[in-house]
Order: sequence, then C-alpha cells, then structure tokens
Amino acid sequence: MTSQAGETTNNELLTRAFRDFDQAATVLQQSYDALTTRLQQMDLELAQTNASLREHLRETEDMRAHVTAVLESLDTGVIVADSQDVVVRCNHSTEQLLGVPQAGLRGRRASAVLAEIRKDHGEYPLVLPSGVTIALSETDLTDETGNLTGKLVLIHDVTRVRQLEDRLQRRNRLEAMGQMVGSIAHEIRNPLGSVELFASMLRKDLREQPQLRSYAEHISMAVQSMDRLLSNLLVYTRPDCSRLGWHETEILIREVLTLATHAIPPGTVEVRCQVHPLVPQLWCDGAKMKQVLLNLVLNAVQAMPEGGTLTLAACPAPPQPQESPAIQLTVSDTGTGIPAELQSRVFDPFFTTKDHGTGLGLAIVHALVEAHHGRIDVESSPGHGTSFLITLPRGPGQTPSTPAPRVSLSGSSEASRQIVSITEEKRYE
Repeated sequence: MTSQAGETTNNELLTRAFRDFDQAATVLQQSYDALTTRLQQMDLELAQTNASLREHLRETEDMRAHVTAVLESLDTGVIVADSQDVVVRCNHSTEQLLGVPQAGLRGRRASAVLAEIRKDHGEYPLVLPSGVTIALSETDLTDETGNLTGKLVLIHDVTRVRQLEDRLQRRNRLEAMGQMVGSIAHEIRNPLGSVELFASMLRKDLREQPQLRSYAEHISMAVQSMDRLLSNLLVYTRPDCSRLGWHETEILIREVLTLATHAIPPGTVEVRCQVHPLVPQLWCDGAKMKQVLLNLVLNAVQAMPEGGTLTLAACPAPPQPQESPAIQLTVSDTGTGIPAELQSRVFDPFFTTKDHGTGLGLAIVHALVEAHHGRIDVESSPGHGTSFLITLPRGPGQTPSTPAPRVSLSGSSEASRQIVSITEEKRYE
C-alpha cells in the first residue's frame, strides 16, 4: 500500500515537472518571439534612422556645397573664424583682394590677420599694393543662447566708391572755385585790358626808342600771359562740353597730330595710332576733345626729351561690373614716367613738376573728361613711360558698327608732321 502511494506521488511530481517545463518552454518561446519581433522592429527603426541620417547628411552636403558656391561667387571677401579666433574658412575673393592664398590664411588667428592688414595699409581707406581700396567689417557669430561661436570678417572692395567720392569732392571744389574765379577774372580782366591798351600805345609812341619799346612789349606779353591764365582757370572751373556730336575718330586724331607737329622734334619721336574697327566715331564735343588729346600729346612729347614712341589708341573699354559699355582712348609714351608718390596729384590744379608751367594742363584735361561724363586714369612706371586712359560713354543709340579699317600712324616725327603715313590694316592688335 505504501509502495503504491509512493509511486503515485512520483508520477504526480513527474507530471507536474513536465507541465511546468511545458509552461516554461511556452513562456520562453513567447519571449523569444517577442524578442525576435522587437529585433525586427529595431532593425526597421535603425534602417529608417540610417536613411534619415543619410538624407540629412546629403542635405547637409548640398547645403555646404550651396554655401560654398555662394561664398565663392561673392565679390566681397569673407573670412570665418571659430570661437577660438582661428580662421576656418575664406573665399576666393579674399585671396584675390589680399594677395594671400587661402591655405595661408586658414589656421591663423583672425585678429592677427586683420592687425597685419591694418599695420601694412593703415585704417580706412585701406589701399592695397594692387591699387584696390578695401574696407573691413567684423561681426561676432552667436548661437540661440547668445554664446560666442565665431567671427565673420567681410572685406569690401570700395575702389569704385572711393573714386566716386573723389570725383564728387573734386566737383564740389570746382563749383566753389568757379564762383570765385569768375568774379576774380571779371575784376582782373578790366584793368588788364587797360594795361594792354596803354602798352600798345606806348609801343607805337616809342618806335624810335628801342629800349623803352622793349619794356612796353614785355608788359604786353605779361598781360597776355595773365589773360591766358585767366582763360585756363575759367575752362577748368566751368568746363563746357555741350556741343556734343559724332566725330570721326581718325579725323580727330589727324587734327590733333597736325596741331602738335610744332612740338615734335624731327626724327626723334615715332608716332603710332590704333583705331579699333568698333570705334569709327566718337560722341563728344570735338573742339574740347581735341584740346584734351592735344594736352596729353604735348605732355607725352615733353616726357621724351631723348625721343621715344608716342601711341594713340581708341578701342572698346574693358567691361566693368555694373557699368555700361564704354570707349577708351589711350595716349602713351615711353618717357621718364611719373613717380608713384606723385601719380595721385597729377590732376590737381597748380601742381606741376616743370620749371615753367601753371599746373593747369592736366587739371583742365580732367575737368573736360568729366564734363563728358567720362573718367581719366594714369598708369606710369618711372623710366618706362606713362599712359593716360580716357573712358567715355558710348553715344546715344550707339551699337557695334560695321567694322571700319584700322588706322595706323607710324613713323618719324617728320612723317607725323605731314600726316601722310596713315595706312589701313585689316587687323587690330
């Protein structure tokens, strides 16, 4: 009896153990299934996350490329520094304006770079060795919380702005001087006329007294010199270029060279002329433009006392951003040149390096060119020569014309005197 009861107990225990095992196996299977499902969900979520990250990375790269393209297309120089003031980025315009490779700027402290620029070129306006005038602006970069994240430096090319400012200042000075000179000229010319009249009368009365007659002649020459000075001052302060019209470029140059022949020493100066086929005519005040070119030609000849080459050229002006197409006239010589420190003053009234002269010649040239709504620039290298570049707007309704033959003037001053050495060539160089 006892034996049967023990067997029954063992069977129950075994049955219970199998039942618990089955239950445990079921739970384990359920847990496994749940884990498998979760892993699949996690794989799906991971794949979605990876796809989102790849999309975000692609968008970031696209944005980076877009920002880079924008920065590289700017005419303004851009320097970006991090929170430690280290330059991490700059664009191509920065390289061009400063003349320093981008690799030479990255990794340097932005403050040191700016201090070096200001040390070498001073405060605004900063004039670089290339002749470009720049202005610097600095801005701190911050995040949403106001924490400093870096610095942005902008380098602006203000060369054109400075030129316009200088022209405006010069124009204001001219207006003020014009009012004063007009009054002075009127007050001086009246007594000068009387002096000239009496000097003329003295010359007649003193025909038999050469010594005294020469005194009267000197007085007359001094009066005439004073009158020319007053006339030049009036032209400078009140340039009138209202008689605008079309003028043949070749004919204009011929007439200027004819007027200049008396000043060209025989056999010493070679004259060259280049007229572009697209510049057969000039829209200008013919008389005033001849005065401009004649002044420049005479200056060029005087700059070549030992002889050299005088070049006159007319061609389309090099295109400039945000500027209308224009025409460029050039008068160049191979003479002594102008020292760099004097080039900015050559157009100032009464400034001259000559022993004799009023210093109004180039000032009048500048005033007449501006009266044509143009500009004049000087390029010179001591010992190699000087070029004056006149930029004039095209005439009303002017478009590229039917190509005209190039006019070439070359040869000795004697040939230039006769103006017979003009030959036509098919190409413009």
